[in-house]
Amino acid sequence: MTTLSWIRGVNGTLGHLAPEHVAGRMRRAFMSPRSLPPKPWELPLLAKAERITLRFGLSALRWGQGPTVLLLHGWEGRPTQFAALIDTLVDSGHTVVSLEGPGHGRSPGEKANVVLFARALLEAAAELPPLRAVIGHSMGGASLLLALQWGLRTDAAVSIAAPAQLLGVLRGFARRLGLPARARAAFIRQVERDVGVQISRLDVSGYQLDIPGLVVHAEDDKLVLASEAPLIHKAWFDSRLLLLEAGGHLRLLADPRLGQAVLELLARSTQRARQSA
Repeated sequence: MTTLSWIRGVNGTLGHLAPEHVAGRMRRAFMSPRSLPPKPWELPLLAKAERITLRFGLSALRWGQGPTVLLLHGWEGRPTQFAALIDTLVDSGHTVVSLEGPGHGRSPGEKANVVLFARALLEAAAELPPLRAVIGHSMGGASLLLALQWGLRTDAAVSIAAPAQLLGVLRGFARRLGLPARARAAFIRQVERDVGVQISRLDVSGYQLDIPGLVVHAEDDKLVLASEAPLIHKAWFDSRLLLLEAGGHLRLLADPRLGQAVLELLARSTQRARQSA
């Protein structure tokens, strides 16, 4: 029996007998990221990085000179997962600041969730020079969209492999781990209590998105389905949708078409700013 099958079996049994207890265990697992080491291909970029610590303890890596672009990884991710995109941005004359989200790397905390990540973006933006763009991958992308609702200021934004709404993410996690209906409901209630936001409100269809944007997804993504991307694009009036035929959930970060699309977005947002000046 595989580990997942065993967990599903235990959850299926105990979830009927003690739904709140089982939901609590799964909630802690859902919000407690592992610390995973960088891959060998990330090491050259890591060696060239300048590590900075922001006012509230957030850690970040910085490269390059020029207008600032802020990056945020996803769940159990790392700043250097954006290596190809960082090289493209630095070569085009930008400063890149890639955050280590709460509970990741050297940033404080043991928990991570979309709300904590969104607040981290706001804290970073308050200390950094005016942002040319903010780019988020997966949970970092969902956090970026939420932070924009809370007043994050940037000329442009890029969402990569992000979900359009968080309720489906929670339900999918609970189903994969075999939680029965009562335990699933308890799990969602407990997550809401922890994050302090009603999960059903974390839905891009109700957001106001009025800056130039780019929505990127790979059609073979198994973790966050590509069907999420058109929902984000539909809610984001001034956005371009880039669907890649392959790249999964992580490999798309190295696709040169992503870097080219980001540079095109930066050029478009600069032109728009000049026209409105």
